[in-house]
Amino acid sequence: MSTENMKKRSEVKESLKWDLTRIFADEEEFNKTVKQIKNKSSHIVEKYRGKLDNPEVVLNCLQDYENLMIAGYHVYTYAHLSASVDETDQKRQERLNNIKMLFSQISSSTSFIESEIMELDNNLIEKTAEQTEDYKVYLQDLIRKKEYRLDPEVEKTLSALSPVLQAPQSIYNQTKLADLEFESFNVGGEEYPLSFVLFENEYQMEPDNEIRRTAFKKFSESLRDYQNTMAASYNTQLQKEKIISDMRGYDDIFEYLLFEQKVDRDLYDRQIDLIMEHLAPHMRRYAGLLKKVYGLDKMTYADLKIPLDPDFEPEVTVEKSKEYVAGALSVLGDEYRDLVLDSYEERWVDFAQNKGKSTGGFCSTPYGKKSFILLSWTGLMSQVFTLVHELGHAGHFILSQEHNSLFEDRPSSYFVEAPSTINELLLTNYLIEQKEDPRFQRWVLATMIGNTYFHNFVTHLLEAAYQREVYKIIERGESISAPRLNKLKRQVLEDFWGTDIEINEGAELTWMRQPHYYMGLYSYTYSAGLTIATVVNQRIQQQGEPAVKDWLEVLKAGGSKTPVELAKMAGVDITTDKPLKNSISFIGNTVDKIIQLTEQLA
Repeated sequence: MSTENMKKRSEVKESLKWDLTRIFADEEEFNKTVKQIKNKSSHIVEKYRGKLDNPEVVLNCLQDYENLMIAGYHVYTYAHLSASVDETDQKRQERLNNIKMLFSQISSSTSFIESEIMELDNNLIEKTAEQTEDYKVYLQDLIRKKEYRLDPEVEKTLSALSPVLQAPQSIYNQTKLADLEFESFNVGGEEYPLSFVLFENEYQMEPDNEIRRTAFKKFSESLRDYQNTMAASYNTQLQKEKIISDMRGYDDIFEYLLFEQKVDRDLYDRQIDLIMEHLAPHMRRYAGLLKKVYGLDKMTYADLKIPLDPDFEPEVTVEKSKEYVAGALSVLGDEYRDLVLDSYEERWVDFAQNKGKSTGGFCSTPYGKKSFILLSWTGLMSQVFTLVHELGHAGHFILSQEHNSLFEDRPSSYFVEAPSTINELLLTNYLIEQKEDPRFQRWVLATMIGNTYFHNFVTHLLEAAYQREVYKIIERGESISAPRLNKLKRQVLEDFWGTDIEINEGAELTWMRQPHYYMGLYSYTYSAGLTIATVVNQRIQQQGEPAVKDWLEVLKAGGSKTPVELAKMAGVDITTDKPLKNSISFIGNTVDKIIQLTEQLA
């Protein structure tokens, strides 16, 4: 195991870090912008408060407010990205907290904007919306929100309390990335270091049976020491959401959390129910194949992420990954391909592995500044799939920002994973075309199943199924604890994997490993996005240029359409179960091909 994984942030090469000077050249410019934001905020309050009574004034106010928020998001993103690469740096954490406080103050002082607009007659709001393309959807959304709007002073208070209301996620991140310590472990006389990043990115995919299972055991032991703290933090998040849901008058917490996604409960439940029922048999067959190939005595939860052919997976340098990215995404046209390839020269990606760095990967795109992508590069081909995934977010957000105002650049979270997951499928298509060798073909297909679909249709979907049960408890007026969460998580895992997989001790603690539970009903959207991506990918393969053109228009549409409308633009009807069943069938057929290729190779 490379000691590079355990370096301090200060010891990592600059070439492996993202370039934050694209947001601010230096700390002086950052601090100057913070002062400007405070002044702009005061100016907006002085100029517009109590005066939003006609379309012209409303539109002028929204333009000034948008400029304020763009600068504000630049400041927040800069502080957030700086902190995310080293959670152990207290100065960075303190600065981020200070910026959060500033945001809450600005949000509180400017909350009158939405309140005053929503006090207007609906006809006047519609008249105002007709006079603008930049804020049309935003104004129409305010009409939707009217029913659930609280008294202006209450809204102002909630905005002021936002740092406190966001505390559960901050506590979770600090516990996981700063306080939680992992002891190294010994296998065969060799010492192995252990950290959150090392386990998530390497050990759970480790082909060596003893190393992998020992790492899982030690990892779980350390998690267990903090289960009560994390459960208390999570329970606080849940109770907050329930209280706000009730205050605003939603029928239940599900309606509250789905309202911003602009989808109904049927789409949410269908995604979970159909996958739990129809995908499970395919994934159990794939797990059985892994068991057979590895010659395991039993298949446990700790074995599910092992690669089918670890000796065949090529190592990939950062520089080499550029070739794969270019090849995979060329099908979307030169303009799109060249846009995402700028990521290398302009250092959008933080490839480094270092102590205290946030786990997983994400893409942040501050308005007008292109994207910043967090990864922990392991040098394996699976990382290229993660890279093109995050570049999918980047290309989407950049194109959307070029065609929409800040208030309309982001689509519903129901749709947001489609542009990222389709890039993983395009990478699969590209790799398949490179060689006809059966072993290579099997490796590519197994990587798609074990990475793209396992990640989105299994890992995150099982999070969603578990999360739904948790919210049902909260909706009944009850609370949760670590033992109860462990029991629920184990039950969901057993329901999906049946008797084919041993849900070994420690698997029930999987709920402690993801931050998605602090993001509302987000986990299920991974499979929702990939469902759309699967169908669009098939359209591109079958129709070529017309399908590509439709897809690029979807990316440019941003948040100007609902998820149903965006999917329809791409040729997918998500109001039926056909796309989802089509995707599950595609997974099943792919598993069949992998099994056939394995028999052929044998």
